Amino acid sequence: MAKYKIEFDRELCIGALACTAVAEKFWPRADDGKVDLTGAAYNEETKKWELIIDGKDFQANKEAEDVCPVAAIKVTKIAD
Repeated sequence: MAKYKIEFDRELCIGALACTAVAEKFWPRADDGKVDLTGAAYNEETKKWELIIDGKDFQANKEAEDVCPVAAIKVTKIAD
């Protein structure tokens, strides 16, 4: 099964919540009005939150990437 990496730049997030609307399981609203990426780990080197997902979760997160007005979400394929 394919694997994908989600990279989330929380500093860019403006709290539009469009990602929450399409994939609330992964993108819940946080107390500060922005969103969090459920299960993600912070990468000190890139300063982004990262999460590896399976193909079954790709479509919802690709939609979240597509609707983000500030391009804070990036989903890339990392393995087949």
